[in-house]
Amino acid sequence: MGTDSKDAERFLRQRRSLVRWLKEQGYLNSDAVANAVLKVPREEFVPSAFRDHSYAETPLPIPGANATISCVHTYCLYYEALDLSPGDRFLEIGLGSGYGAALARELVGEEGKVVSVELDEETYQFGKERLERTGYHDVFTVLDDGSAGHVDLAPYDKIAVTAACPGEPAEILPQLTSPGRMIYPAGGDAYQYLMLTELDANGEKSSRCLTTVIYVPLRGRHGKRP
Repeated sequence: MGTDSKDAERFLRQRRSLVRWLKEQGYLNSDAVANAVLKVPREEFVPSAFRDHSYAETPLPIPGANATISCVHTYCLYYEALDLSPGDRFLEIGLGSGYGAALARELVGEEGKVVSVELDEETYQFGKERLERTGYHDVFTVLDDGSAGHVDLAPYDKIAVTAACPGEPAEILPQLTSPGRMIYPAGGDAYQYLMLTELDANGEKSSRCLTTVIYVPLRGRHGKRP
């Protein structure tokens, strides 16, 4: 993975410290998500210039237009709310660095499926390469307009949109199973509401706001207009 044994041990200590902090702050309650954060080496998903800041709770720039790897606590918010579990078919809109897809792969296991769509070609190549070099060869990555989801491999048990939407992603929702869950940030440019939409076994929909967040705008045909 490009990390010597001394650095690997240092980064592992930092992951353990971060997990303790996330639990203390109330961001992390699930053992499954905690174990995924402990296992996935975030330092391998950031550019080399920022490796020493891999476990700081701050977004870090990655290749591509206005692209970042999010704070670790936001992945905990997403995946705990989704209850991402072994066997789930999971769609991620916004591959980014690939870190979120790697965490998801740990959570859904070999019996599950992770599909991640990225619009920006430079970001896509970075994320795909990072997944491959860390051994996540079975994550299905797609270079395409994710604002419409990815109907070719639908339906999905869980869906995460990792960029700010104008409202509920109506084009993506039909790709969700019943029951199923979709999480997405919706709102303005300054901040957004992190929304969880659920379909029950009869297809009845309910939505609720979890917290406020800050994400870059969703690009593409159904994303935010400039």
